[in-house]
Parts: sequence; structure tokens; C-alpha cells
Amino acid sequence: MKTAIYPGSFDPVTLGHVDIIERSAKIFDKVIVGVLRNSAKSPLFSEEERVNMLKYVTRDIPNVEVLSFDGLLVDFARINGANVIIRGLRAVTDFEYELQLAQMNRVIAPELDTLFLTTNLKYAYLSSSTAKEVAMYGGDISAFLDPEIAKKVRDKFRGKILGYQGKR
Repeated sequence: MKTAIYPGSFDPVTLGHVDIIERSAKIFDKVIVGVLRNSAKSPLFSEEERVNMLKYVTRDIPNVEVLSFDGLLVDFARINGANVIIRGLRAVTDFEYELQLAQMNRVIAPELDTLFLTTNLKYAYLSSSTAKEVAMYGGDISAFLDPEIAKKVRDKFRGKILGYQGKR
């Protein structure tokens, strides 16, 4: 069985992430979406919320499992019997960073390959950070996120909207 890991913080999961997950699920027997628990970051959503959002958006993809992890990605992959790490690429700048990570992972775990999937052009500009920034200022995020996820993001920012106040 070919198992792939698609890791990330997914804070929140975007339509670009969902596109990569759906495409990966067509290539591999099993795709594990690994939600990174990173104490160095201050995510908008808790680990449990991010896992639940991913379970929601992947509910109709039978060969996708969502798990959280911390520590080294290669250890998480080994524990879960994964042969491949999936990474999405939006731009050349992503490639430079991702290539360094893939090479490092290959040195640590030579049995693991990294597969880069280029993002759908519809989502080439999209990141969780940009979706959060637009939401923070009260902008329309419906083109970036599943409707249920967009509602959760808007709810997090309700009362914290930093839009233009009309003052000089």
C-alpha cells in the first residue's frame, strides 16, 4: 500500500489545501493529512479545531485520514508507514524552501520521497495567512475557503475587525 503524508499547519485549511488533498488521494492508496502542532507558532485555531476542520472538508474522501503530530516529520511518516511526503508549490519561492526541506528529510530518512504538486492556478496566490488577513479586515473570504471554514474564520475575528474607521 502506498501511503503519503501531507503535512502543514492548516490554520485554516484553504481551498488550495483541499485541491492538493483531493489530487493526492487519486494518486495514493492512503493520504494522511498531518496537522503540525508547533509550540513556536500562535495559530488562530487550536490543534483540535484544525483537525476537525480538515476532517470536515475531507469527509467525502474515503482514503484520507487526519492526524496531528509534533516533532520530526520523518518520524511521523515512519510511524504511520508513509513512503512519500506531499508538498504543494505555489511559486518559485516555495520551491527553494521546500527543496531544502526535502533534501534534509532525504538525508535523515532515505526511504522517504517528497512529491511536489503544483497548485491549481485558481489558488496560486492563496495562503492561510492571506485568508486570515483579509478576514481580519472584514473582507470577503468566500473564494478562499470552504463556506463552513470561512464562517469559523469570520467568527474568530468577529468583534476584532480592524477595517478603516474613517478617521485621520
